[in-house]
Amino acid sequence: MSFFEEKYPEMERYLEAHASDEPDILRRLRRETYQKTTQPHMISGYLQGRFLSILSKIISPKNILEVGTFTGYAALSMAEGLREDGKLYTIDKNEDLAWLPQKYFDESEYSGRIEFIQGNALEVIPTLDVEFDLVFIDADKENYSRYIEIIKPKLRSGGVLLIDNVLWYGKVLEKEPKREATKQIKLVNEIVTKDPDFENLILPLRDGIHFIRKK
Repeated sequence: MSFFEEKYPEMERYLEAHASDEPDILRRLRRETYQKTTQPHMISGYLQGRFLSILSKIISPKNILEVGTFTGYAALSMAEGLREDGKLYTIDKNEDLAWLPQKYFDESEYSGRIEFIQGNALEVIPTLDVEFDLVFIDADKENYSRYIEIIKPKLRSGGVLLIDNVLWYGKVLEKEPKREATKQIKLVNEIVTKDPDFENLILPLRDGIHFIRKK
């Protein structure tokens, strides 16, 4: 649950009631995520999923990269905007949970256009000889700055980079954070803001999405 959902549950329900319908496959995936995983709050969810879907449809990407698959909700949302000849690469190192996103990838209409890679993203990404139009980072926060470093050269000019959880339940307002994850998220927000190659803003959607365009 995000900070926003916790503080304003009625507003969250209002926003969902005034958003486009959630596809049935995502509705079933969301339900199974809550039934069969120990941290279901990690799922992107309804509102964020519709945002990813609409943005992807606007961009019409040929190549999408996702760092951190979890159960595949965000990947399937972004796949809705893929070109017919497009491909989505999603990377996660959790082998124990891999069966769940793979199950839904296989039954989706995008099954032939999603490549699910199990492994360490820091090792996998440099091996991908691909220029990306859309990138979504939602993985281990301690490595966010390293992900940006290796992804930036592979993001095309005009491409969009999204970084999740950048408000970190409001902890980014802490003057002297104790947790390393909080320090890294604050650092990443500063790195992005000061990078002359980026245009950016933070969207207060769920736990915060850093919305970045490469010039």
